[in-house]
Amino acid sequence: MKNLAGPKQIDFNDEDSNTSPNPTFDSVLAARLSRRGILRGSVGTAGTALLGGLAVAGCGGGGSNGVSFPVLPPAPAPAPSPAPAPQPPTEKLLGFGAVAKSLADVVSVPVGYSFSVIYALGDPLTSGTPAYKNDGTDTAFENRAGDHHDGMEWFGLDANGKLSLTATDRGVLAVNHEATTNESLSSFFLHANGGTSTLPRPASEVDKEIAIHGISVVEVAKTSGKWATVAGSNFNFRLTPLSDIEITGPARGSSLLITKYSTNGTRTRGTLNNCGTGKTPWGTFLTGEENWFGYFTRAAADDAARGDKSVVALKRYGSTQGGASRHGWESAGPEDRFARWIISKAGVSTDGSDDYRNELNGMGYIVEVDPLDKAKTARKRTALGRFAHESAAFGKPTVGQPLVVYMGDDARNEYMYKFVSTALWAAADANPADRLAIGDKYLNDGKLYAAKFNADGTGTWLELSFTNAAVSGYAGYAFSNQADVAVHSRIAGDAVGATKMDRPEWGGVNPANGEIYQTLTNNSNRRLEPSGSSQVALDAANPRAYVDMKGSTSQPGNPNGHLLRMKEGSAGGAATTFTWDIYLFGAEAGADKGMVNISSLTADQDFSSPDGLVFSPATGICWIQTDDGAYTDVTNCMMLAALPGKVGDGGAKTLSYTKADSSKVDVLTQVGKAPTADTLKRFLVGPVGCELTGFCETPDGKAIFVNIQHPGETTSQANLADPSKYTSRWPSNAGYGAGSRPRSATIVITKNDGGRIGT
Repeated sequence: MKNLAGPKQIDFNDEDSNTSPNPTFDSVLAARLSRRGILRGSVGTAGTALLGGLAVAGCGGGGSNGVSFPVLPPAPAPAPSPAPAPQPPTEKLLGFGAVAKSLADVVSVPVGYSFSVIYALGDPLTSGTPAYKNDGTDTAFENRAGDHHDGMEWFGLDANGKLSLTATDRGVLAVNHEATTNESLSSFFLHANGGTSTLPRPASEVDKEIAIHGISVVEVAKTSGKWATVAGSNFNFRLTPLSDIEITGPARGSSLLITKYSTNGTRTRGTLNNCGTGKTPWGTFLTGEENWFGYFTRAAADDAARGDKSVVALKRYGSTQGGASRHGWESAGPEDRFARWIISKAGVSTDGSDDYRNELNGMGYIVEVDPLDKAKTARKRTALGRFAHESAAFGKPTVGQPLVVYMGDDARNEYMYKFVSTALWAAADANPADRLAIGDKYLNDGKLYAAKFNADGTGTWLELSFTNAAVSGYAGYAFSNQADVAVHSRIAGDAVGATKMDRPEWGGVNPANGEIYQTLTNNSNRRLEPSGSSQVALDAANPRAYVDMKGSTSQPGNPNGHLLRMKEGSAGGAATTFTWDIYLFGAEAGADKGMVNISSLTADQDFSSPDGLVFSPATGICWIQTDDGAYTDVTNCMMLAALPGKVGDGGAKTLSYTKADSSKVDVLTQVGKAPTADTLKRFLVGPVGCELTGFCETPDGKAIFVNIQHPGETTSQANLADPSKYTSRWPSNAGYGAGSRPRSATIVITKNDGGRIGT
């Protein structure tokens, strides 16, 4: 997610607090890109009319949709026989026509497809909640859809309201609500007059803003061919930053989790900045807490007041004394729900039970939720580590083998992780009576690893354990026990020498071969010749640094990102070695194919800043979504469909650079086979200012659900009273809902002929 922080605030969504000396694969490889002109290929026309209806047919891309029909033979002479009846089209994956790049304020999908908006910010979840007016006067957001829809999972329901793996016309969507659109402190689209941009903030505004964070669970159903949410369903509920949540795993009861709210360190209040997701083999929802650190603040003299190793840990997680919070929620009053955002050492206790000095340690986890039982308290799984979590991607469960979860830490120069359970998978656990109890079995005890990559295409998983001498003896921070390692996983990654990456976001596991895919969104601090503690040198798996021009603005580093993939060693998910290559390099089609557009992307394929990534269980298609600011002068964010190959289907490539002193440096990397028109193409382009994120589908693959996050986020708060100056008016301009203020929303996409999506 792109940051919209106000004056004097740090960039909460592009954090870079890793100043460790860990390698960036080969730290000696500093290089410089050869001379480069402005990277701009030809700009495709939008080719998209403004969409006036709620259910909208595909309008992207020209030409055939790629579906072939049988050729009928000529009739015999002289008396022709009746022509044979036409046969149904042969399904071809990625047989649709590619959608063109677009700057229009619409959702564009391929010819032959339609979409409908079904669930937007403010939509009621209970029968007693009024319809959303979208004028800033709405209240009761704890009973409405939250903001900034992000990761999402489908859970099918049978006729009796029980979890079903085959249901295709009724289910619940578990939806993350990551953040909210702000220019300076206030979430201005939520308030009638835009809200306050100075401190203190009114409690009435802050209560709204807190409530639109977290997750929602909403029932959806298809009736007479149309999808809609089920208002007032007993399955509908919210979790917000004020919900009670249980701490589990190695950090449960740790002194690091003791607060005024939980004096025994076993509970915490709420979940925050929920981004990527996961779906467990036993039918629960996993949500990752991402850029949560910026919501808190601590006093200007807090380092001295603490005087212990917690200062090192706070700084490593982005919290500096005297730093402003993103929204100023702490200023809304003395009540505990506001005071908890101040994480200074203010009390006299030695353990933190009389203040919120440890409150930050309660955020940054994978949280498990039973989406079909709102009475069950959600659980934070500390064994999976604490960092800026995105998705949690499970390897294929195999009876008698441990479960494996792959994760990324979404900040510049952070690490990739995996968790391997101690418990071995049992088939009976796929349909349990108590789903969260099964989560306790597999997700509370295991081994956590961070990845180290080598230039030759091999790599090692490094265990983050207090029994590892590199961790327990680390000079940069004195770990006390495994709870300390779980809470401070980033520092443990520093200790073992994990590889700094270009913002690891979503991951996925290819169902065809079990290989792991990871988006690396971008890194403005990747440098040819780094200077300062925040800049890092080139290395084998982050091999590009160049200057991309956006108009007259220079964008240095790795502004377009890439996708990396890995193959585990012979031991499968429990292996401690792997091989890897770079599947795709984000780039403009017209960029230099030797150093930038290394994947030779065409105008139907080029993209920037890959973020979301999900493999379809139904079709095996890899869906790639972007959250970009580098290429948005040419196109809005997008979703692409891919049919990837496998690790090693390409080969080694050397990128040759010239340093400022004219010396030469070669960077050896591993590059996957270049995509073709049949293996990668653009499927969707979103409205202005949005991020494409969240993907799930019905089991038959005939309906997919996708989230449009923060359309119009570049609107100025000063223009709130004049809708004509909004940078987006979606989805109201697509016929959905009241008012003109832009809203994050979930759409459902179907194929007009009833076929599977992506064919």
